[in-house]
Amino acid sequence: MKLMKIKTLIPWLGIVAACLMLTIPVGAQQTQGYKNPVIPGFYPDPSVCRAGDDYYLVNSSFSFFPGVPLWHSKDMVHWEQIGNVLNRPSQLPFGSIFAPTIRYDNGTFYMITTNVMMMGGRGNFEGPKEGSGNFIVYTDDINSGNWSEPVWLELGGIDPSLYFEDGRCYMVSNGGVDGGIALAEINPKTGETLSDVKTLWHGTGGRSPEGPHLYKKDGYYYLMISEGGTEFAHMITIARSKRMEGPYDEVNPANPILTHLFRNGMSNPIQATGHADIVEATDGSWWMVCLAHRWASGNHHILGRETFVAPMRWDTNAWPVVNGNGLIYLDMDVPTLPQVPYAKAPVRTDFKSLRQLGLEWEYILPPVEANYQLSNQGLKLKAAKATLDAVNPTVASIRSNADAPTFVSRRQQHMNFKATTEVSLNGSRTGDEVGLTTFMSSEGHYEVALIRQADGKQAVTLRYRIGKLAHIEKVVPVTAKTVQLRVEGTPSTYTFSYATDGRNFTKLGEMDTKFISSETLGGFIGVMLGLYAQGNEGSRAEGTFSYFDYEGAE
Repeated sequence: MKLMKIKTLIPWLGIVAACLMLTIPVGAQQTQGYKNPVIPGFYPDPSVCRAGDDYYLVNSSFSFFPGVPLWHSKDMVHWEQIGNVLNRPSQLPFGSIFAPTIRYDNGTFYMITTNVMMMGGRGNFEGPKEGSGNFIVYTDDINSGNWSEPVWLELGGIDPSLYFEDGRCYMVSNGGVDGGIALAEINPKTGETLSDVKTLWHGTGGRSPEGPHLYKKDGYYYLMISEGGTEFAHMITIARSKRMEGPYDEVNPANPILTHLFRNGMSNPIQATGHADIVEATDGSWWMVCLAHRWASGNHHILGRETFVAPMRWDTNAWPVVNGNGLIYLDMDVPTLPQVPYAKAPVRTDFKSLRQLGLEWEYILPPVEANYQLSNQGLKLKAAKATLDAVNPTVASIRSNADAPTFVSRRQQHMNFKATTEVSLNGSRTGDEVGLTTFMSSEGHYEVALIRQADGKQAVTLRYRIGKLAHIEKVVPVTAKTVQLRVEGTPSTYTFSYATDGRNFTKLGEMDTKFISSETLGGFIGVMLGLYAQGNEGSRAEGTFSYFDYEGAE
């Protein structure tokens, strides 16, 4: 009798299951857990907003162009790059973009950020006030890729953010008295300051109070900031007030709400957690995005500051709690929104079939377009006299793209990876070269290159730059017109090799990753895998790159 009842129920269970499946979006997966970082590689200073059931995120880009990578997600876990906010030279002719914030209000998206080279003066720009490096761009169609020209702001400081309420717009930054967090009402379409500037909070005593964001919940205004600098002491702290203008003298007794500074985080492979933003999801859950870095070789990191995500509990009239204990992990075993993954990027970028480079490829400053051409032969790079020693992309030391090297790159996103390209060198004279580089800054890069020697013949060379030390490791003559260049990475080493038949690679040498880490060289970026061409004054050399393969694994 019991068996008969179970058999009778089976068809009904199938119907119920089918109905439940209809409530799950197409492509979504009802799974728990995910892996951090959700955006690996040099994608720091994340800021997030929600429009309907879509989530959008931006990152700092420093002196790389196009600037401010823009991402879309349906689940806060899987992110797809859909553009770059600053994609025209008129928006970013030079300078270094720090810490953007993205917000959505009444049908319009706003991105506010700081151009650091503008801090001492406006350079070639006309603006309402000298000394201001903050600006806003906006769009009513975030998928169009067409953001406005910069609207320059009067309020200084760095790491600006926006807060909208009752049709008004407010800006916060660390431009207050004694480096405190400042607030003023602004017109986001003109840049005009509409109120007095008020200093709200100086934080809990950590150095470098910055990265402020303002939120309202349960009748309180919450001011969340970063303190401690973007290294090991990085932390997120929060205070609240019943009034937007403060005082923010009610400080969370459990601060910091996120940090790996203390003993409970010291053995975590994720370090320097901070510079966070938060968002309420469609189901009422709360999520935090933040930056952090991962150890590579000893106490060194090479991938830059990456984007991580953590759940946040925020009870009524209570202080927020990040991931239950203020720590984040590589493996996050937590409930998530229905997951909607994107297709993985292909290993090969076939330059011969492209009309324009993908969104992952970036230049240092807007490119001299004549030096970069795509054709059915591949990506042609015309040699510039500027070398890879010419510019530091954290804060560019040049103000003209004519002084920048011919260099296009994408981020190293995995500790373990293999990158391969095929290149030929044409129209060259003695000293001209084209190649593949692991590039951190003008003071730290390794490259394997195809060069023209004094005898007119070609050779493959392996070269290192570490600070003032420049060393040629090996020079190997080759007779083939086209060669394949390769770099393979582990957390501790880069191994360089070449081939002339596309299959049998010969090792040239290897080098420690730590010598081009942020701890060795300073700066705020991560290693970029770049293709370049350089030559002497008047060189007509041209490198033609057929493809670029990138295979990554943790």
